[in-house]
Amino acid sequence: MPTVAPEEMSGFDFDEIIDVRSPSEFVDDHVTGAINLPVLDDSQRSRVGTVYKQVNAFEARRIGAAMVSANIADHLAAHFMDKPQDYSPLIYCWRGGQRSRSLATILTAVGWKAHLIKGGYKEYRKFVSASLNSILEKSTDFRVIAGLTGTGKTRLLQRLEAMGCQVIDLEGLASHRGSVLGDDPERGQSTQKRFENLLLGKIKSLDPMKPIYLESESSRIGRLQVPEKIWIQMKAAPVIELSVPLKARANYLMQEYPHFTDNPDLLLEKIDAIKKLQSRETVQQWEDSINEGNFMAFVESILSKHYDPAYLRSRKKTYSSSCAKLSMDKVLEQHLDQAAGEILDLEAGFPLGA
Repeated sequence: MPTVAPEEMSGFDFDEIIDVRSPSEFVDDHVTGAINLPVLDDSQRSRVGTVYKQVNAFEARRIGAAMVSANIADHLAAHFMDKPQDYSPLIYCWRGGQRSRSLATILTAVGWKAHLIKGGYKEYRKFVSASLNSILEKSTDFRVIAGLTGTGKTRLLQRLEAMGCQVIDLEGLASHRGSVLGDDPERGQSTQKRFENLLLGKIKSLDPMKPIYLESESSRIGRLQVPEKIWIQMKAAPVIELSVPLKARANYLMQEYPHFTDNPDLLLEKIDAIKKLQSRETVQQWEDSINEGNFMAFVESILSKHYDPAYLRSRKKTYSSSCAKLSMDKVLEQHLDQAAGEILDLEAGFPLGA
């Protein structure tokens, strides 16, 4: 069976990249652009593994072969039925072993030109890590957008990107907004492997010699670690400080986190993590405001008593002094466009990284 090493993949023009691992393995991380056609689903994979450990390898293979054959038959009848004669897929599993080879053997017998990723996802993961480290060894022209919680930093990055600037949205890649309340209730957070894979793809698409804008972050976003080499460069990058009045920030956050106002019990659960950092009186005020539906009072209080002091401490010890300061009355599209325009004017007049 012909194989392709991860570092050689870009030199081929495969019609599809097929991940035959179980759905949970695929969600954990996968080759960029791959589709998931599992030859064993999660429960089947668990059963085969149990038989392997408790009985023997032969019995596990016998049971697994029946499941794999049935699943491949389903894929042939559904996904592959309309593929042309010159169809050429790239297939992989965990280590380039039996699962990927099973599908590739059948497709080859049909007459298609199937290839395997040499070493499977395991080798691909090594390739991603090595590539990311290699790219980040080089100096990159970062700009950091800083500001208190609720100043619309992510929205500003989006406006800059819409204007043609290079942007890395670390929180978007991590599926987390970087705070105690930052979980994405719909997607859940990415895994570290998925985060780094997406980050590699994004960085490779950018020109390191031109400005790249990021949001000020701590070294962790939720449970994920920002790669050390990018973190070091961020701390040394020019900082653009964004300021917005407290009430305007609270209004913005009320719009950005509707799942908390819709589910006060979830909000009460989330603030458990920071109760020990505040006085009993403050915590009681927060709980009373939430229970009474007075979310604006809660947001203003948690900003002024928790998030703002925490940000200022972190800002002082992490990033350099601001090279530019911008202010907005509200976090609205017209204000964000104006701030983005001011940043472009600054770059045009005197590049911030100079």
